[in-house]
Formats: sequence, C-alpha cells, structure tokens
Amino acid sequence: MELTEIYRRGEAELRTRDIGSLLDGVETEFVISNNRRVLDQYMIKQRCIDGVEATTECNVLGVKLKTPVIMSPMTMPIPAIVEGGLIEVAKGLKEAGSLIWTGTPIPGNLKDIVATGVPVAANVKPFKDRQKMFEAIDSIQSAGVNWVGIEIDSGEGTKVHDKQMAFDCTPLSLDELKRIRERVSVPLIFKGVLSMEDAEKSLEAGADGIFISNHGAHTLDYLPHPFQVMDEIVQVVRGEAVILVDSGFRRGSDAFKGLAFGAQLVGLGRPILYGLAANGAEGVKDVVQNVTEEMRRFMSMTGSAGPERVRRDLLIQN
Repeated sequence: MELTEIYRRGEAELRTRDIGSLLDGVETEFVISNNRRVLDQYMIKQRCIDGVEATTECNVLGVKLKTPVIMSPMTMPIPAIVEGGLIEVAKGLKEAGSLIWTGTPIPGNLKDIVATGVPVAANVKPFKDRQKMFEAIDSIQSAGVNWVGIEIDSGEGTKVHDKQMAFDCTPLSLDELKRIRERVSVPLIFKGVLSMEDAEKSLEAGADGIFISNHGAHTLDYLPHPFQVMDEIVQVVRGEAVILVDSGFRRGSDAFKGLAFGAQLVGLGRPILYGLAANGAEGVKDVVQNVTEEMRRFMSMTGSAGPERVRRDLLIQN
C-alpha cells in the first residue's frame, strides 16, 4: 500500500475511536502546526552527477538496522488499535529491519516483544515515586531490551488539549540522572532534549544517546521543532553521544533532513499508528519501508552513500 493511502486510511480509522484524540496536541496545538512549518522550511540540494547507489543500513549503539528510520517511543494507544497490537508492531518493524521503542505504561508482554527478535528500546517516565521509577528501569532491563530511555521531558506529565494524561511525574535532577546511569548496564538514552544546556547536562550524566524531541506535542505548548535547536545541540555533543530525532516526520524527505541535521536515527510516531490501524503488521512494515525508500532516493541523488554521509550543507533554508 502506498504511503499516502496508509496515512489516509489509518488516520480515518483512528478518528472514529475514542483514542483518536491522542493524535492531537497539547493545549493550542501550536507544536503540531509548527512541526510541519519548520520541516517545510528546508529544501534539498541535488548533487546527482557522480551519484551513488546508497545504502540505508546502519549500526547504532551495537544494534544493526536496515534503516535509520525507527519507531518513536510509545505504548499507548497501540494495544487498543488491534488485538496484540504491540506484537504486531514488533513483527512489522522486524520485517522492515527497524527498531521498536516502547513507552509507558511499560508493556506487560515486554519479554514477548523482545522474543520476536526485533531490536527493542524501552522508556521510563520520571515518576514522583522514584522507587517506582527505579523498579521500572530494573524491570525493562531484565526483559532483555537493547536500550533504556529516560523521558527527561515528562517532568510535568503529558497533556492532550486541556486534559492532563499523566499526573505522577516530577523533573529529574542531574544527580538523579547520574544515579540512573549507574543503574543501567545497557546504552542509556535521554529523550526530550531541546536545548544546548540539557545536552551538556546529558553528557555530564553519561548518556549514550540524546533524543531531540518535542514529545509528539504532548508535554508543553510552544516548544520548538528539533530543527530550531539542533545545530547548537550537535555542536555541544561533538560525537560524544548518538543523536536521535523525531517530531512530525512523515516522509523520506523529512527523514533525510533529520540525518542532514546530524541525527543517526529518525523516529516515527503517528505514522506507525496509521500503519497499524490501516493494515496491522504489514501496514507498519510498509510505512517504514516506504519512508526508507523515499529517503534512499534522496541519498542517491545527493551523493550520500550511507546515512552517516548525509551532510548539513545539503539543506537550503527558505
């Protein structure tokens, strides 16, 4: 199924259900409209003479992938879309050579997801009950995940429109992040970095990866798109940690731009939900494969032999 049709069918299906409201954003929904506006500000400089046969394969933090296009962290509302939704997503992503990233609530069948053979990352929120947070970290590590993610941007929970969705969170301190680092034996990713200051503190705390994200427009209103802060963050990181990005990415051109800005991996959130709602595991696979193929075509026509060869000077700002 073509990508445009998957998105049309998937969103239409989700909008008929109560969970459809989760596709919306916090309060005024500025973040959602700004995501698309910023993504569309950048054109791609074609360099097709001496073009290359590009590969999308990559190896990030010990995980080999066929594509740098992965699933953004989320659990809700996947189980409500189809029966066994998380396993269906895992199957689709495995076929696409991608990675599944769960959020909260932590899936009760996380070990079963790992058993499918798909690479798995799992997020934990900064619960006010820190003991609950550390127990959750231990639980997902015991399930055999490849990476652990900490939602540093969920200190005030999450909201959709005016409705508070998560209440039991409070911001993490640098000292607490260092304690988490001591507790985690696999690669550790801090998700929700949107400033050079938080990037510097993430490095100080020992993060292996920094996920630049406005959390699908579900935390604070009037947050920037990652591209509006990414140059300064990349300059701070200087290769000391892996950089990941999401927030409004829909097409291969968007993913290409994410790589050009300096990300090693690009996350898809709502597109995964649309794929699942449109056609189950096959729909999820089709989303990732179609976005990847669109991205590969840009790589070939810009002389970018692999994801790590996509350079910032290939983008022209309107």
